Amino acid sequence: MSSAAACPGCIAAPLAQSTAARAAPQGITLSLPGIHCAGCIAGVERTLLQTPGVRAARVNLSRKRVTIDAPGMEPEALIDALVAAGYDTLPMDEALLAGEASDAAGRALLLQVAVAGFAMMNVMMFSVAVWSGAAQATQNMFHWLAAAIAVPALAFSARVFVVSGWRALRAGRLNMDVPISLAIILATGLSLYETSQGGHRVYFDAALSLTFFLLVGRYLDHRTRQAARSASQELSALESPRALRIEADGTRRHVNVSALQVGDEILVAAGMRIPVDGLILQGSSDVDRSLLSGESLPQPASPGAALSAGEMNLSAPLTLRVTATGEDTSLRRLAALIDTAESARNRYTSLADRAAQIYAPTVHLLALVTFAGWIALGAGFAPALNIAISVLIITCPCALGLAVPAVMTATMGRLFRHGLLVKDGTALERLAEVDTVVFDKTGTLTTGIASLSGTGLPTEHLAVLAALSQASSHPISRAIAAALPQGITPAQITAITEHPGKGISATWRGQDVRLGHAAWAAPDGGGAGPGGPALAIGRGPATALPLTESLRTGAQEAMAQLQAMGLPVLILSGDSDAATAGIAARLGNPPYRAEVTPQDKIEQIKAMTDAGKRVLMVGDGLNDTAALAAAHASIAPAQALDASRTVSDFVLFGASLAEVPEAITTAQSARRRVLENFTIAAGYNLIAIPVAVLGFATPLSAAIAMSASSITVLLNALRMR
Repeated sequence: MSSAAACPGCIAAPLAQSTAARAAPQGITLSLPGIHCAGCIAGVERTLLQTPGVRAARVNLSRKRVTIDAPGMEPEALIDALVAAGYDTLPMDEALLAGEASDAAGRALLLQVAVAGFAMMNVMMFSVAVWSGAAQATQNMFHWLAAAIAVPALAFSARVFVVSGWRALRAGRLNMDVPISLAIILATGLSLYETSQGGHRVYFDAALSLTFFLLVGRYLDHRTRQAARSASQELSALESPRALRIEADGTRRHVNVSALQVGDEILVAAGMRIPVDGLILQGSSDVDRSLLSGESLPQPASPGAALSAGEMNLSAPLTLRVTATGEDTSLRRLAALIDTAESARNRYTSLADRAAQIYAPTVHLLALVTFAGWIALGAGFAPALNIAISVLIITCPCALGLAVPAVMTATMGRLFRHGLLVKDGTALERLAEVDTVVFDKTGTLTTGIASLSGTGLPTEHLAVLAALSQASSHPISRAIAAALPQGITPAQITAITEHPGKGISATWRGQDVRLGHAAWAAPDGGGAGPGGPALAIGRGPATALPLTESLRTGAQEAMAQLQAMGLPVLILSGDSDAATAGIAARLGNPPYRAEVTPQDKIEQIKAMTDAGKRVLMVGDGLNDTAALAAAHASIAPAQALDASRTVSDFVLFGASLAEVPEAITTAQSARRRVLENFTIAAGYNLIAIPVAVLGFATPLSAAIAMSASSITVLLNALRMR
């Protein structure tokens, strides 16, 4: 019976393969925007498993998705089953989701770290034996054994630096990986030469320890980046991949959205997202435009109205004539804006990259001058090369390579405990630089859930209001029902009729009663004003039902803290001026702009950026996604749409907005710690470089000194915790 392999690479390889196999998307994928807890997971999976034809179902709570193994079933049947069970469900395009990048690079780096560490420990054992005074024959044997372990391990683990350095040289530039590669190659080459000549000094352990420490830093840096994916791909996946087309003979057939053409007629059921841009031909309904426009209340839609892809049909079926498909839809145009904004932000140069632009050429020049100087002083080729290698190793940017990722990893842990997930490697650096904060309103500063203010209605009318609101599934009706005082017993009403796009009517004590849009509830006049919900009883005037948006927890505290920090705040909202002004007044009257489009938001961010501002954008909707991508740094709540969370640098999974100013101060502290690490690395080099240049350091002692500086940097980074 064979024993378990000692090499971590042999263990990690099949593990990586099995992990990749498990991560591969299979079956039908549906979006579940409303799930939030373990009970939701159990309910969704139980509902699906009870549906005939479903073999397996697995919910991903963090991404609010469910993957279903149901061969031969159409997504519509599964959506119907989940909606009937009370779960809002949206279709997603499996073809786009299948193209999402897996973390193959992270697994490869981890395998390289494991191999380098395993080889380093074994070679160190041979080095200890040699240092202990092994005889010549034994010493040569140990050197060859070390070479047999080190050379294949370095060929596998150090290739990430060699490939990167070679690409940089081919492009006519230098980066940090060029001196790293030179140090590893020269140390290995010199060690092989010494081994073949029966020499006393080899430096395989130095090359391996250098590779190991740098790979640890590279992996830490990768971990801060791996959550970032393409926001426009996520946005495209949220489009409805299927539509119900009305054929020329009147029959209805489910087709892929890609098969629709301008002029086709489609039927959009209540509760479904609009798949393409179109004009309403038949039907009246209410449309939720909050994700695209930021309007907090559903808007009525009737024949002749134009609807955009991504909006939600709430109340009744609608027949639409298609006016735009594919890349011409409003949703795809928004995705194009995001691509442009992301490309601009990705040009940000990190502190480590800026340091590399200065550091790399300096190191090469110093090693070359050292080599030439010792040759000029009469030293032989081998001794001069030995000293030059020591200079390359002792100045190798291991501490610089760890300076940023070590601090970022410690800071990410601290922020995670405070309810913030960091998604991008340079996000903390950019957050530390912000000098202006821009908030979306609906769903960000507010919860998106309206509450009912004082109505002044007598108790029996409140009972009628309770009965009407509970009889309707409309979002506003649900909000009214939830906001009514405790202890109200619903009145006995009959002849209940839902009027799509208008409201609900019934009969109470022989009188007509209506709950809905003010102009419809009391068409003969009176009292409720032109907009908002109203209650009409009999022929009397309608009573306005003032709905007030609830502020998100910590919104007022966050606003006060940001102002105390001297950071200007601006509210950008697609909602009406009155609604936005009301929220601004409750938050201390910061400046605001209302009724802005997604294009307006991104233009405002760009204008502020062009004026020298570094903007932090906090938003949650599709109308915020391009602005989130364009901002210097961005935060989205965990309840935000997938696309908004994906494009953001941070995800706020805690309930309180008070963590926003806390995140800024933490990022500023992290930036100071990074600069301290750079100072440590620079101080180390000021001491170590003269020692190496004067020939007092061997490659082995240089590797020990380099490791000591790396450990110092790591300990300083841990102070962030």
